[in-house]
Amino acid sequence: MSDTHGGPHSALGLRGLPDAARTATRALATEAVHAGRDDLARQGLHAPPIDLSTTYPSYDSRGEAARIDAFATDGADPVGPPVYGRLGNPTVARFETALARLEGTESAVAFASGMAALSAVLLARSAAGLRHVVAVRPLYGCSDHLLTAGLLGTEVTWTDPAGIADALRPDTGLVMVESPANPTLAEVDLRAVAHACGSVPLLADNTFATPVLQRPAEHGARLVLHSATKYLGGHGDVLAGVVACDEEFAGRLRQIRFATGGVLHPLAGYLLLRGLSTLPVRVRAASATAAELAARLAADPRVARVRYPRLGGAMVAFEVHGDPHEVISRVRLITPAVSLGSVDTLIQHPASISHRIVDAGDRRGAGVGDRLLRMSVGLEDTEDLWADLTQALGPETRTPARVGAGAGSASGEAAGRER
Repeated sequence: MSDTHGGPHSALGLRGLPDAARTATRALATEAVHAGRDDLARQGLHAPPIDLSTTYPSYDSRGEAARIDAFATDGADPVGPPVYGRLGNPTVARFETALARLEGTESAVAFASGMAALSAVLLARSAAGLRHVVAVRPLYGCSDHLLTAGLLGTEVTWTDPAGIADALRPDTGLVMVESPANPTLAEVDLRAVAHACGSVPLLADNTFATPVLQRPAEHGARLVLHSATKYLGGHGDVLAGVVACDEEFAGRLRQIRFATGGVLHPLAGYLLLRGLSTLPVRVRAASATAAELAARLAADPRVARVRYPRLGGAMVAFEVHGDPHEVISRVRLITPAVSLGSVDTLIQHPASISHRIVDAGDRRGAGVGDRLLRMSVGLEDTEDLWADLTQALGPETRTPARVGAGAGSASGEAAGRER
């Protein structure tokens, strides 16, 4: 039966997959291609179907009521035919299944954006009476703002990784870190942070690393957040967010998604599933180019400092001696735009755009200086990218930069690695 008619479950979910698909150990590259698609051949399909239905016919209203009651109890995927688009969608569920497999978690819940996903997590903890959040800067600027402004009734304590344990309170519902961090590429020891959290769930934003380079759940994070708009989609044409987690927490997130309406459109779910199939290839290719560009920038006298993660990846941050706005204005091949993770290379000035919403003092204290540029390296030829960068940087006048592995703490100090 086609999953447009519900299949064994209204959402494909991990429980809807064959036992072999759930338990077999497969390489990441294999999972990226096959996860969420394991049932297609049995249906006589090769490409996943797109189910655009917002509602579904049912002549069994008693059974439908029972499924809704069950969902209200624990937020589990309703067993049986789909009911309504806000309860779940089979196409979106395929993406959720695949992402959970790649991150090594029981479940994943997709949302209309990364901020919708983070909002759902905060609402879930607040609903349990746990409104306090401990967080490490830097975070993505809008994540920082959401926590600082208390828009969802949360209270935040900012600290460095070493201060997490001391910052915990009885009403602490969440510890949040981003590693590598946006935009400084600071890295934290996730295992040590998870240990410091004790019983408080650790949320790790894994947008920059992706499961290709890092799987935070293996290091103790209970929640793994992605702006799926970025590398998971990979082509700059889909807006989405997702949280990978255990099934218990997933149930709460599904209930909040249903109540608040932050659902992911089925077409976006389809594009994300397609994007996952090339994720390992894209990330590894872009990372190789990024590492080469980071080395060249570090040797360039027009660059004051280069930040590139020990973990690797396709993101490079660098500070220039001159005017960063002039660099932005002179690029021709590289796209001057916010966002990241696309097949083309993007560059932006965080202090003006992605982190403009963060208080200037807090921004600079987290290492986001006024001369910092953030570059998301795509799949273009390395020499073509370097030619564009070198002309955009302008005349050579100064001594070479040093390369650091991002900012080592909330104060923005260098981690100390030299190339």
